[in-house]
Amino acid sequence: MSVECIIKNAAKTVGEGPHWDNATNTLLYVDIYENAIHRYNPATGSDDKITLDGTVGFVVPARKGGLIAGVGRCLVHVDWDTKKVTKLHEVDKGLKTRFNDGKCDPKGRVWAGTMGPVEPDVPSMKKIGSLYCLDLDGKLRTMISDVGISNGLAWSEDGKWMYYIDSTPRQLYRYDFDFSTGSIGNKRVIVDNSGKSVPEYGFPDGMTLDTEGKAWVANFFSKKVVCYDTNTGEELQYVEFPATRITSCCFGGPDLDDLYVTTSAFEATEEEMKEYPLSGSLFRVKGLGVKGYPANVYEGDIPIE
Repeated sequence: MSVECIIKNAAKTVGEGPHWDNATNTLLYVDIYENAIHRYNPATGSDDKITLDGTVGFVVPARKGGLIAGVGRCLVHVDWDTKKVTKLHEVDKGLKTRFNDGKCDPKGRVWAGTMGPVEPDVPSMKKIGSLYCLDLDGKLRTMISDVGISNGLAWSEDGKWMYYIDSTPRQLYRYDFDFSTGSIGNKRVIVDNSGKSVPEYGFPDGMTLDTEGKAWVANFFSKKVVCYDTNTGEELQYVEFPATRITSCCFGGPDLDDLYVTTSAFEATEEEMKEYPLSGSLFRVKGLGVKGYPANVYEGDIPIE
């Protein structure tokens, strides 16, 4: 196994939301407070970006063209080439929230959640976020309320389970998932790191599943991506990085056996940046011996004006 820094200080603030786009063999990711969507091409080494008018929590491709992104409190459609942005929905009106992590389920719906201000700290912040689902007809549903920091999402290969992380209580949940309707139920805690050492276990953040059904979870403040058994919650192995603020991960590359990992430099102290100068960098892990599934994309309609 090897850990490689492929773009030093790729994110000026919070690198997040890596998504391997099989159609273009590129990696999409965001820099939240730089309001930017990046597209990295491993074949050429190029890292292109577009800048929007608000914080960008996540980005996923749309089958019918363009991208779906969470910008501020809005879900939008973005045309990369023309830079045109079309607002689809605005959520949490009257609340100081923003979209954070988001992904597509196996049927191609977009699931994306919001979070409020981290005040006074993560464990004590108000749980005013929600998890939303953008259906294939373009309508939006509220799926979970009273969320602290809406984060990692993943679905089992057989479509029976949805995995979801709220970073505030430091827990990974599993829900029964109805593929046809997108309904969820029977919430169960799979991993519970509440009360455990933050430097050792961190706050669970973004995640992805491998083809064996194991969850690879970025643990913020712990320097680690940890692999968990999704049935028992047992920690199976971990990968350590030269940065503490690990935000998310996804499988990518031609054989989907490279693990791409985003990190954050946001609010890192001068002392931390001296100790971990690669904070905010984009990393790639090779030789894990596992691979992921192709990432789902939005299969629904996109607005035509």
